[in-house]
Amino acid sequence: MSLTVYQYPKCGTCRKALKWLDENGVEYEAIHIVDNPPSQSELKSFIEKSDLPAKKFFNTSGKKYRELGLKDKLKDLSEDEMTELLASDGMLIKRPIVTDGQKVTVGFKEETFEENWK
Repeated sequence: MSLTVYQYPKCGTCRKALKWLDENGVEYEAIHIVDNPPSQSELKSFIEKSDLPAKKFFNTSGKKYRELGLKDKLKDLSEDEMTELLASDGMLIKRPIVTDGQKVTVGFKEETFEENWK
Protein backbone atom coordinates (compact mmCIF):
# COMPACT_ATOMS: atom_id res chain seq x y z
CA MET A 1 0.00 0.00 0.00
CA SER A 2 1.37 3.38 -0.98
CA LEU A 3 -0.02 6.51 0.57
CA THR A 4 -0.21 10.11 -0.51
CA VAL A 5 0.65 12.54 2.29
CA TYR A 6 -0.20 16.20 1.89
CA GLN A 7 2.18 17.90 4.31
CA TYR A 8 4.08 21.06 5.11
CA PRO A 9 7.79 20.49 5.84
CA LYS A 10 7.94 23.03 8.70
CA CYS A 11 4.90 21.51 10.43
CA GLY A 12 5.80 19.54 13.58
CA THR A 13 2.68 17.37 13.32
CA CYS A 14 3.59 16.49 9.73
CA ARG A 15 7.14 15.57 10.77
CA LYS A 16 5.77 13.27 13.49
CA ALA A 17 3.43 11.62 10.98
CA LEU A 18 6.19 11.06 8.41
CA LYS A 19 8.49 9.70 11.13
CA TRP A 20 5.75 7.24 12.17
CA LEU A 21 5.26 6.12 8.55
CA ASP A 22 9.03 5.69 8.10
CA GLU A 23 9.39 3.72 11.34
CA ASN A 24 6.52 1.44 10.33
CA GLY A 25 7.86 0.85 6.82
CA VAL A 26 4.89 2.46 5.09
CA GLU A 27 5.56 3.74 1.57
CA TYR A 28 4.27 7.20 0.77
CA GLU A 29 4.59 10.10 -1.59
CA ALA A 30 4.91 13.42 0.25
CA ILE A 31 3.24 16.39 -1.43
CA HIS A 32 3.96 19.95 -0.28
CA ILE A 33 0.49 21.20 0.67
CA VAL A 34 1.31 24.87 0.10
CA ASP A 35 3.10 24.47 -3.26
CA ASN A 36 0.60 21.85 -4.50
CA PRO A 37 -2.64 22.12 -2.50
CA PRO A 38 -5.34 19.56 -3.29
CA SER A 39 -7.97 20.78 -5.75
CA GLN A 40 -11.54 21.51 -4.74
CA SER A 41 -12.72 18.18 -6.20
CA GLU A 42 -9.93 16.29 -4.38
CA LEU A 43 -10.92 17.99 -1.12
CA LYS A 44 -14.58 17.03 -1.63
CA SER A 45 -13.48 13.44 -2.17
CA PHE A 46 -11.27 13.54 0.97
CA ILE A 47 -14.17 14.89 3.04
CA GLU A 48 -16.49 12.19 1.78
CA LYS A 49 -13.98 9.37 2.41
CA SER A 50 -12.96 10.67 5.85
CA ASP A 51 -16.52 10.81 7.23
CA LEU A 52 -15.54 14.16 8.78
CA PRO A 53 -17.38 17.45 8.29
CA ALA A 54 -15.66 19.93 5.95
CA LYS A 55 -14.87 22.30 8.82
CA LYS A 56 -12.54 19.63 10.31
CA PHE A 57 -10.23 20.20 7.32
CA PHE A 58 -9.40 23.75 8.42
CA ASN A 59 -6.13 24.50 10.20
CA THR A 60 -7.81 26.35 13.07
CA SER A 61 -4.50 27.21 14.74
CA GLY A 62 -3.08 28.82 11.60
CA LYS A 63 -2.35 32.51 11.18
CA LYS A 64 -4.30 32.69 7.92
CA TYR A 65 -7.41 31.16 9.55
CA ARG A 66 -7.33 33.84 12.26
CA GLU A 67 -6.58 36.67 9.80
CA LEU A 68 -9.64 35.75 7.72
CA GLY A 69 -11.84 35.49 10.82
CA LEU A 70 -12.99 32.03 9.76
CA LYS A 71 -14.01 30.94 13.26
CA ASP A 72 -17.15 33.05 12.91
CA LYS A 73 -17.64 32.69 9.16
CA LEU A 74 -17.46 28.88 8.74
CA LYS A 75 -20.89 28.18 10.21
CA ASP A 76 -22.48 30.21 7.38
CA LEU A 77 -20.53 28.64 4.51
CA SER A 78 -21.70 25.73 2.37
CA GLU A 79 -19.41 22.74 1.83
CA ASP A 80 -18.73 24.05 -1.71
CA GLU A 81 -17.65 27.42 -0.31
CA MET A 82 -15.47 25.72 2.31
CA THR A 83 -13.71 23.47 -0.22
CA GLU A 84 -13.19 26.42 -2.57
CA LEU A 85 -11.59 28.38 0.28
CA LEU A 86 -9.41 25.40 1.31
CA ALA A 87 -8.26 24.78 -2.28
CA SER A 88 -7.27 28.45 -2.60
CA ASP A 89 -4.58 28.30 0.12
CA GLY A 90 -2.72 25.25 1.43
CA MET A 91 -2.00 27.06 4.71
CA LEU A 92 -5.73 26.90 5.54
CA ILE A 93 -5.74 23.10 5.40
CA LYS A 94 -5.25 20.99 8.51
CA ARG A 95 -2.34 18.66 7.93
CA PRO A 96 -1.17 16.14 7.21
CA ILE A 97 -3.89 14.68 5.02
CA VAL A 98 -3.08 11.02 4.37
CA THR A 99 -4.91 8.88 1.82
CA ASP A 100 -4.60 5.56 0.06
CA GLY A 101 -7.42 6.46 -2.33
CA GLN A 102 -10.04 4.70 -0.19
CA LYS A 103 -9.52 6.10 3.31
CA VAL A 104 -8.47 9.55 4.47
CA THR A 105 -7.07 10.76 7.79
CA VAL A 106 -6.50 14.37 8.82
CA GLY A 107 -3.89 15.39 11.37
CA PHE A 108 -1.75 12.93 13.29
CA LYS A 109 -2.85 10.69 16.12
CA GLU A 110 -0.77 7.57 16.59
CA GLU A 111 -3.85 5.42 17.32
CA THR A 112 -5.53 6.57 14.10
CA PHE A 113 -2.41 5.81 12.09
CA GLU A 114 -2.09 2.35 13.76
CA GLU A 115 -5.70 1.65 12.86
CA ASN A 116 -5.57 2.89 9.26
CA TRP A 117 -2.03 2.77 7.91
CA LYS A 118 -0.16 -0.11 9.57
